[in-house]
Amino acid sequence: MPFRSVLAASAIAGARRFCFTDGVKAQLPSDLTVEYTDAGRGAPLVLVHAFPLSRAMWRPQIEGLQANWRIFAPDLRGFGGTSDFAGPPSIDQMADDLAALLDHIELHEPVVLGGLSMGGYVALAFAQKYPARLRALILADTKAEADDATGKANRDMMIAFAESHTAREVIDLVMPKMATSPAAVEQVRALASTQSTAGIANAVRAMRDRPDASDVLPQIKVPTLVLVGSDDQLTPLPVAQSLAGRIEGSRLEVIPGAGHLSNMEQPAVFNDALRRFLAGLKT
Repeated sequence: MPFRSVLAASAIAGARRFCFTDGVKAQLPSDLTVEYTDAGRGAPLVLVHAFPLSRAMWRPQIEGLQANWRIFAPDLRGFGGTSDFAGPPSIDQMADDLAALLDHIELHEPVVLGGLSMGGYVALAFAQKYPARLRALILADTKAEADDATGKANRDMMIAFAESHTAREVIDLVMPKMATSPAAVEQVRALASTQSTAGIANAVRAMRDRPDASDVLPQIKVPTLVLVGSDDQLTPLPVAQSLAGRIEGSRLEVIPGAGHLSNMEQPAVFNDALRRFLAGLKT
């Protein structure tokens, strides 16, 4: 069953208890159209998706946590139902978009912000630019460092590939390092195949050109959870350990049997880690 249908069914079943809006479009002052999900009740939890997916990757977390948290999951520029970059692509612009969306929905209280992979880059940029808007931070399968020369060259090759191939071919190229379990592979392939190749190429440009965020880490003063799949090949455990070690008071949790998209490969374990962390924020 498609993401929207699954969530719509659960929303109808719990309509008396939960706020639920999926696929709502917000027109921001920058002329950007953002599509996002608003589900659940309680304090705000914002989840930012990975490359090259959409907010739909957070379905297991929305379903598992909406009883106690109001979850906002936007599509980043060029993905899902959100319009693409009009100018040079950047991670900072994605963070600004997120702040503008929070303003649009009149969400002025500090939020718990979570991001996985590319979403983690956006979360770190947001933490640097809007620290007063953060209550807590969740960084999953991501890193602070900018791409080195080899990384940039690999990004350039992916941009060239994306500009001459379909989205399905792009995700098949990177799939071996994204997910390992057959169920997760099919979910990732289904989500990624619906994205535009222009959006994919611009996201790669934004990641290639992002600044090093290492200096941001000591400045983070909110509770922070770092998550990593035990089998993550793109941002493996030593990278997560380094990330957590530079954020004062952060907690590191390893998701056994998961690769880079740990929330999709081991959703129950991932959700349990989130619940433990989030429960501590309410005391």
